Amino acid sequence: MSQLKIPLPTDVWVRATWAEYLEAVNNPHCKQASGYYHDGRMRIEMVPLGNPHSRDHYMTSQAVGLFAAFRQVRLDGHDNCTYRKNGCDEAQPDLSFYIGETARSIPWDVTIVDLDRYPPPDLVIEIAYSSVADDKGEKRLLYESLGVREYWVVDVRERQVIAFAIAAGGSRRIEQSGVLPGFAMTQLEEALQRSRQTDHSEVITWLIAQFQPG
Repeated sequence: MSQLKIPLPTDVWVRATWAEYLEAVNNPHCKQASGYYHDGRMRIEMVPLGNPHSRDHYMTSQAVGLFAAFRQVRLDGHDNCTYRKNGCDEAQPDLSFYIGETARSIPWDVTIVDLDRYPPPDLVIEIAYSSVADDKGEKRLLYESLGVREYWVVDVRERQVIAFAIAAGGSRRIEQSGVLPGFAMTQLEEALQRSRQTDHSEVITWLIAQFQPG
């Protein structure tokens, strides 16, 4: 295997073999990075996440969890988990969820989720502060290839949620979730807007009122 030079190309898609990708993600300089691989290209993300990204990450995770709890939907959530199709695809999304029948699919002690052995998550969410175009474009193609059922992009700057239903290797825009029936993207957008004006506990109180069955 050829030795990759330091610094590695980061925050862009570059041509690489699978072996070169694995070398890159195992490089000590990339310990805190997220790795993506698709169609013979890799992307190593080193952008500092920072305060806005972390807050929307937390709020989005809370919203999904609260909705599932109040609607009695089985849910298994993953934060920055690695999903791998050996030799061809890999992703480390900000948030991912197994929902309903797949909620107990991944054993507790599994580290990297082998998608040749286990199903892909039902819902994948990327929190996008400086990578919105890529999250809506190249990563969407990656998640189509992985076979997730639904993909959301949370645009931190615009407080917007761009959601896609995925089926048969393609995707289409949606305004309401299919994997979490009754969850509207406008509800999450409103929660994100409120989080700019008040603390998270007040936003969670508002979400509880929205999600409680009538």
